[in-house]
Amino acid sequence: MLKKLNRSTANITTVRPVKVLQFGEGNFLRAFTDWVIDILNEKTDFNGNVQIIQPIAQGMATQINEQDGLYHVILNGIENGKPTRTIRLIDSVVGVLNPYLDYNAFLKTAENESLEFIISNTTEAGIAFEESDTLETLASSFPGKLTALLYHRFKHFSGDPTKALIIIPCELIDKNGSKLKETILQYANHWSLSDEFKEWIEVHTTFCNTLVDRIVPGFPKETIGEIQEELGYSDNLVVTAEPFHLWVIEGSEKVANRFPTEKAGLDVKFVTDQTPYRTRKVRILNGAHTVLVPVAYLRGLRTVRESVEDKTTRAFLTQTIFEEIIPTLDLPQDELEEFANSVLERFANPYIRHELISISLNSISKFKVRVFPSFLEYVQGIGKLPVNIVESLAALILFYKGEYKGETIPLSDTDEVLDFMKLAWKDNDPYSAVPKILSNTKFWDHDLYMYKGLTELILKIMEEKY
Repeated sequence: MLKKLNRSTANITTVRPVKVLQFGEGNFLRAFTDWVIDILNEKTDFNGNVQIIQPIAQGMATQINEQDGLYHVILNGIENGKPTRTIRLIDSVVGVLNPYLDYNAFLKTAENESLEFIISNTTEAGIAFEESDTLETLASSFPGKLTALLYHRFKHFSGDPTKALIIIPCELIDKNGSKLKETILQYANHWSLSDEFKEWIEVHTTFCNTLVDRIVPGFPKETIGEIQEELGYSDNLVVTAEPFHLWVIEGSEKVANRFPTEKAGLDVKFVTDQTPYRTRKVRILNGAHTVLVPVAYLRGLRTVRESVEDKTTRAFLTQTIFEEIIPTLDLPQDELEEFANSVLERFANPYIRHELISISLNSISKFKVRVFPSFLEYVQGIGKLPVNIVESLAALILFYKGEYKGETIPLSDTDEVLDFMKLAWKDNDPYSAVPKILSNTKFWDHDLYMYKGLTELILKIMEEKY
C-alpha cells in the first residue's frame, strides 16, 4: 500500500517564513509560480514559503491541506530534440486557508512580518469591481478581498511604508498589475477608506504588470495509478506541465533583488515593458488555444495533441495563426513565425495530455481577450472578415449550447454567461440565438451583430460544417 504524502512520510522538516500570499490554488499556479519559488528556495537565499488563499467558495483547501501542501510536478517534453522528463516534489506551499470559513483568519495573514509578495491567478474575469462588496464581510471579488487584506495590514503596521507589499498578478489581461491597482483604489473610494491608506497603495505598494507562459495540462487522471507507483506515494495533487516556462515581470531592480530568479537560472525576465512579449504570446499561443477548442471539440477531438495530429484541424489552426493572427501583429515577421512554429511544436508534445475541456474554462472572456483583437485588426487592416476566426466563433456559440449531436458538453463559466446562453438557445434555433449572443456587449465589449456579414457567415458555417 502506498504511503500517503505528507511532511512526515516525506521527511520534510525544513521550516521557512511565509513570504508569499497566493490567491489561487489551481494547476497553473502550483506548476508555475510555486515551482519557481521551490527552486528559489533550493538555489538561492530566498528562504520563503507560500500560503495559499482559496479565492472562491468551492476549492481545493481540504485536498491540499491533507497533504500538508506537498505535491509533485512532472515536466514532460522535448528539449533539443530529445525527450525529457523531470519530477520535483514541491515543498514551498504551507497550505490553503479558506476565507469563506474564517474571514478573521484570512485578515490575520496580513499581520505576518515576513510577508513580501502577493501572487494571484483568478482568470481573466477575476480582476473586477463588485459594488455590493463590503469591508465588514468577505468580498465576492478578488480585488475586494485583497483591498480588505491590505487595509488590515496598513492598520496593523500603522501605515509603515516598509510593510507595503509587492503584488504580482498572473491573470492574463493587459496591464494586469495596473488594472488591479486601479480596482483596489476603486474599492478604497467605495468604502471611504482613509487618504493615508490610498497614499500607501499609490506610493509604497508595488504593482507589477506580468506575462506568464507554460502549458499546464494538470492532473494526469488517466495515468495517475502508474505515476503514484513510480513516486511511491499516494499523491492526489500531481501536476503535469511542459518544461518550457517564461515569466515576464515589469519590475524595478529592487523587485528583482527580492525575487532573485536570475541566480536560480530560471527564465524570468524583469523588464520595463512587457507589452511585446504579451502581445506575441496572448495572440498566438493563447489565441490559438482559444480558437482551437470549440472547433476541435465539435469535431470529436478531446486533447490538444489529438487536434494537431488531425490533419484537417492542424491545417485549420496553422492557417489561422499564419494568415489571420500574425498579419495583425506589429513585430518582426521572422520572430513571429519562429514563435508560432514553437507553439505548434509545444501543442504536439507527445508527453502532455492537455484536455480541450479544461482549456474551455471561461471561453467567452478568453475569446474577448485573446482572439477578438486579432479579429478587429484583421477587419480594419485587411478589409474583410477572417474566415477561420469566424468559424471558431461559430463553433464557440454552438459549444455554449451545452449539447452537440446528443452529447452533453460540460460547460464551465460564470453563472451570468451560462444563464444567458441557456436563454439564448432555449428555442434551439441558431437564427434566434446567434444575433442575441453577438449583440451582447457584456461578452465582447462590442456589438458584433453590427459587423457587416458576420451573422450571415456564422449561420452559413453552422449550416454547412456543423
